[in-house]
Amino acid sequence: MAEAPLGIRFIGRFSRDQWYRTFTLIFTFLLYTTFHMSRKPISIVKAELHRNCSNVHEMMFSDNEHPLKEGPWGKGQNDTWCDWAPFNHKDYKQLLGALDYSFLGTYAIGMYFSGVIGERLPLRCYLAVGMLASGFFTALFGLGYFWKIHSLGFYIFVQLANGLVQTTGWPSVVACVGNWFGKGKRGLIMGVWNSHTSVGNIMGSLVAGAWVTKAWGWSFVVPGIIIAVMGIVCWLFLIEDPRDVDCVPPQHQEYLCDRRSNEDYFSIQNEDLDRECLIRSGSAVDLPTQDQAYGSVGTRGFESNFPTDSEVLDGVARPAKAISFLHALQIPGVIEFSLCLFFAKLVSYTFLFWLPMYISSKAHLSPKDSGNMSTLFDVGGLIGGILAGILSDYFGGRATICGAMLVVAAPMLYVYDSVGYTSTTTMISLLILCGILVNGPYSLITTAVSADLGTHKSLKGNSKALSTVTAIIDGTGSVGAALGPLLAGLISPMGWDWVFYMLMAADGFACLFLSRLIYKELNDWCGTGVRGSKDL
Repeated sequence: MAEAPLGIRFIGRFSRDQWYRTFTLIFTFLLYTTFHMSRKPISIVKAELHRNCSNVHEMMFSDNEHPLKEGPWGKGQNDTWCDWAPFNHKDYKQLLGALDYSFLGTYAIGMYFSGVIGERLPLRCYLAVGMLASGFFTALFGLGYFWKIHSLGFYIFVQLANGLVQTTGWPSVVACVGNWFGKGKRGLIMGVWNSHTSVGNIMGSLVAGAWVTKAWGWSFVVPGIIIAVMGIVCWLFLIEDPRDVDCVPPQHQEYLCDRRSNEDYFSIQNEDLDRECLIRSGSAVDLPTQDQAYGSVGTRGFESNFPTDSEVLDGVARPAKAISFLHALQIPGVIEFSLCLFFAKLVSYTFLFWLPMYISSKAHLSPKDSGNMSTLFDVGGLIGGILAGILSDYFGGRATICGAMLVVAAPMLYVYDSVGYTSTTTMISLLILCGILVNGPYSLITTAVSADLGTHKSLKGNSKALSTVTAIIDGTGSVGAALGPLLAGLISPMGWDWVFYMLMAADGFACLFLSRLIYKELNDWCGTGVRGSKDL
């Protein structure tokens, strides 16, 4: 009999569960990439909505290539002829900031409700509907260009609606990934997975930049179509829970069963477990055998003294109830990390929405070139998220790693603002370095930390808290994300230096709110002499 091909042998080395986990990780990565792709165009198009018209020469464009040549006030009649009304006045920065605040304000408010709703609805349908709605509103913003709409109210309404529907995304994908992956190596796995933020920003910048100087409406319509199509794919293929396809769900905490007479115990060494989970055999609920625990045949739950995804009452397994908002706030560490993310996300989203325009004004680059240059910050964010995850897994202290990166980020922002444009090499290097330090803590908190707290031992195995905890942490961060771009729009007329002072202060406050957790982690390290901290 001939030996099986190398590729088939490679496939056979992985269990059915492992293939499903890998598929879910990659699929949710692609889904949330499209969310960030649809958010990025506004930052690229800002520099086109209000330009330096003295640098625009009519001979550079044909009628087909640049419809804005006629302008809202008539071709070349004044200094704002090439701008897009209503952003052709001196207060254009405040108006552009209002667009950011409209999106991020409803996003922040809606996030608190979205997580609670997401725990009570099928995640697959909830996420798919949100993506279809997001695609519609993203494309609608771009259609304002083709329909020649110059009403500020129209663009603000679209941003308000889009911010609200996009809240369906983050709690859903984090809850889905948390359902499939246990705590072991979660920082590394979710650090790599969270690179979808940077990948989406980069793709959004490139897509928007391709049309920004020709017909900026396409900068929104194309990402809108992409996220809507992915919403349909989500509805067709997303597996929100391992048990839906008879796979073994991961265990997030250690549960010990009460010892009773004449009962046997065995231990399951699962790759997703941090510790051994001792399970009682022969109980009222069907239990997996030890072989089944290792293999690909899943179960619908097992009995322990604590409720898992199925509560065992009177010998009958019932689905565990989703926790309340107030109960989620009482989980140790949720409030501290939420307030830290408030300031960390303020900094990150100020860069997301204003960096291309800052580069354009400081380095005197075109909107397309400044948009492409801004992707280097997202490249740094991709590296920072993975690095923060690896370090937090190795040392076991998520708060300490976040604090260390925040402490270094503040002075690095000052350096970037001071000497970031002395040469192209300096600009590239500092953009990547700032991206690593700014987005590293933000990435770690919104992924691994949220999943850790959503499966905290105080929940006694109830995974129905993942979406709610994620929504609380990211919702609080989103309030800061809404405030940052707004403040940047208000402060920037005083000079970009003042914007960076605000960002440095925000990083300092973010680190301050983690001080208690950092102190506890350092004490745990000194007391135990081993890597890893005790529960928050």
